[in-house]
Amino acid sequence: MESKQSVELFDANRLLMGEGIPFSFLAEVLLRTTVMFFIVLFILRLSGKRGIKQLSVFELAIIISLGSAAGDPMFYEDVALLPAILVFVIVISLYKLITYLTGRFEKVEEFVEGKPVKLIEHGKILYNSFRKESLAYDELFSQLRQQSVSHLGQVQSAYLETSGDLSIFYFPDAEVISGLPILPDIYETPCTEFHVGTTYSCKHCGEMKPDLHPSKPCDVCGENEWLEASDELRLK
Repeated sequence: MESKQSVELFDANRLLMGEGIPFSFLAEVLLRTTVMFFIVLFILRLSGKRGIKQLSVFELAIIISLGSAAGDPMFYEDVALLPAILVFVIVISLYKLITYLTGRFEKVEEFVEGKPVKLIEHGKILYNSFRKESLAYDELFSQLRQQSVSHLGQVQSAYLETSGDLSIFYFPDAEVISGLPILPDIYETPCTEFHVGTTYSCKHCGEMKPDLHPSKPCDVCGENEWLEASDELRLK
């Protein structure tokens, strides 16, 4: 059996450049990176990319594919430019094809892009829909608070868009109802004492209960954490 070659520890050449690669390859890296950068820029311009915050899952897959194809040829000497460029051509062709199909067939669009999901209706969380989404309460409430919502009774309905943004529709001031408070200092302190004549809101779904019996769980979600409901108006 052939003995394995010993590796010299802390070999500056190997650490900085890799095994057997000369420092002159850095000049080629400069050329490779410049070429791939402008190809990426051209492809993104061609595909009409929107802002990064608005990327859908489909568009994110395109970006990852292009990034993977662009990265390796920038600094791996054994990865040539032409195969990478071919990958770009294939990916952008698939992008154009799928974009065309989504415009023609609703089922294809739903499969590729997904569809908006209603998470809040009439001041209450649609618990079953919410549980199906990979969204935490903190994320939901954070987006609501950024729109000056302090309790769910101010929200007529809210939709989780395919981009991950939250579309919110508000009750007019005259129609605001009592709802679950979502300000952190209040939300993180469930009630331990309950009083007659006070309306309470389930911490997990926003279900309302007047004159709550503390030992009875929520009828909607089965949880048993409650907050005193708020009916204050939304600050604009």
